[in-house]
Amino acid sequence: MIEKKPLIVNRDLILKLERLARISLTEEARAGLSGDLQEILTMVAKLEELELDEIEPLRHISPVKHLLREDEIKDQLSNEEALANAPDRDGPFFKVPKVIDR
Repeated sequence: MIEKKPLIVNRDLILKLERLARISLTEEARAGLSGDLQEILTMVAKLEELELDEIEPLRHISPVKHLLREDEIKDQLSNEEALANAPDRDGPFFKVPKVIDR
């Protein structure tokens, strides 16, 4: 078994998660999140103690297989029909406001 380095929940990790999620938290919220994440990691570590070598992986929850239907093309809209009620368009495309600042 490979020895894993435990993840430490600290201020740097919380700030990195904030940046990745593009959110800002208060100090109180950061403290709460830090405690919650540490509890989650403790629970996951407890699960890793289970001996599962003899357990076959679960592939399907139920015995029913192939519940997906075949893809069929039908009832297509033309570009003009699809764009008929668009508030703004650029030729054959929907024009939407920019939502990511980069």
